[in-house]
Amino acid sequence: MENTKTLIYDGSFNGFLTAVFIAFEEKINVSDIQRNSHGQNGLFSETETIFTDVHKAKRVWNGIRNKSHNAISNVYFAFLSETDGIELMLFTYIQKLMASKNGKQLDYSDGIVLRISQLARSVGREKHRMEAFVRFQLTKDEIYFANIEPDFDVLPLISKHFRNRYADQQWLIYDVKRKYGIHYNLEHVELVSLNLKEVHFNKVHKSDAFLSEEYDYQTLWNDYFKSTNIKSRINRKLHTQHVPKRYWKYLSEKKETA
Repeated sequence: MENTKTLIYDGSFNGFLTAVFIAFEEKINVSDIQRNSHGQNGLFSETETIFTDVHKAKRVWNGIRNKSHNAISNVYFAFLSETDGIELMLFTYIQKLMASKNGKQLDYSDGIVLRISQLARSVGREKHRMEAFVRFQLTKDEIYFANIEPDFDVLPLISKHFRNRYADQQWLIYDVKRKYGIHYNLEHVELVSLNLKEVHFNKVHKSDAFLSEEYDYQTLWNDYFKSTNIKSRINRKLHTQHVPKRYWKYLSEKKETA
């Protein structure tokens, strides 16, 4: 039986790409690629710890992109899905891509290719929803703050949108599920970790962290939202399809129903 290896990396995208580079360079028979936070040894495989090397990661990134711009997007988006076993699926996907003569003609009847494409589309939809559903509240420190709780790790994908749209004000978007956020300080976006004692929902109760005027604005917006609705024309099924209920607790226009 040919020896196989489980590659252990730090959980970052660059760390994963470094693992891919090492696997190709050393012609490793990879049995799995796992994050060091929950790595499990295989019964018949040894492990190798991979140390992130940005230069090696960039070479893999450029290699995939040269094959197909669509493929590099699929790889990054699918990685952010955090699906169990995504690393090995992506490694297999990259192997198939590199073996193909034309990366644009990957066989979508192949289960791995199809699955990666589906995951990437799901993450893309969540990205667009977060860009639409983020609701900022002005803190007493004059920072616009918002909680999100996306199904996937989309913070890296939405930072450019908000940096361009709100370039003249400080803001912080915090992912309560993954316990990290992105903060824009009028110059650049940085990753931050917070120890929040309270998750700030857009509900009726007030928090001392925000300006009182912020709640006056939310009430005004909520009243406007209700006044523009025509009850006889409400299609609740369609509305829930476009605005799933799991987002309501963070929407100021839904604060009475959240």
